[in-house]
Amino acid sequence: MHNAAFAALGLNWRYLAFEVTPRDLRAALEGARAMRFAGLNLTVPHKLAALEWVDTLDGSAKTCGAVNTIHLETTRGGKIRAVGFNTDADALMAALREELGFEPRGAKVLLLGAGGAGQAAALKFAAENVGALCLANRTQARAKAVADEIKQRFPAVHLMVGWPESAVDLAVNATSLGLKADDPSPLDERQFSLRRAGAVFDMIYRPPQTALLRAARAAGCRAANGLGMLLHQGAKAFEIWTGRPAPLEVMRHALEKSIYG
Repeated sequence: MHNAAFAALGLNWRYLAFEVTPRDLRAALEGARAMRFAGLNLTVPHKLAALEWVDTLDGSAKTCGAVNTIHLETTRGGKIRAVGFNTDADALMAALREELGFEPRGAKVLLLGAGGAGQAAALKFAAENVGALCLANRTQARAKAVADEIKQRFPAVHLMVGWPESAVDLAVNATSLGLKADDPSPLDERQFSLRRAGAVFDMIYRPPQTALLRAARAAGCRAANGLGMLLHQGAKAFEIWTGRPAPLEVMRHALEKSIYG
């Protein structure tokens, strides 16, 4: 989507993908700085580790406690300053409104996962004044840590660690379960039935239909994958790096062609 956007605006830029292990993250980031990259996107598991590397954090990254976009900007002295952003949270809300007609204020939300993407989503839901937020995570201590942070910053939000006992308006998957075709659903239906969810959103976009989404549609839920979230993440990152409005429909078409063939 980025290369299609660059071409549409006549920019001599190129977006490339690199596989980097956690052990090599710092070296890769320093290499990008040395080569004067315009910026970077980070995905799991690098979103939390990058917090310690950047020189400064934008308000979006401070709010979410994770970095998924870095702008490598040149200062007046010629040095390269790394600014960390998080485009996850705003992109999630844009996709939920656009694809599921979901409005967060007063809603009851079940969030699966409390890692980098889950933490960003949890804090954004709290900032948007959801009525109740249930955090379910494989490691309960991690979910509790996110819940404790929300309690400090958004004390009015009703929080629960674990599975909800009543119906929810929205269930969101922020885990990596579903990235592989044979992955099971991240939701344990013995603990919570999808028939008690009004809508389901899976942040995963490849494959386009995960086990969770298949189960959600079978249960009669409105459902969407993470393609719209990816689009809005990318559009915001594009604007951060280039300082120009993103050609959203060009990017959407490129994404749909790539993911759906």
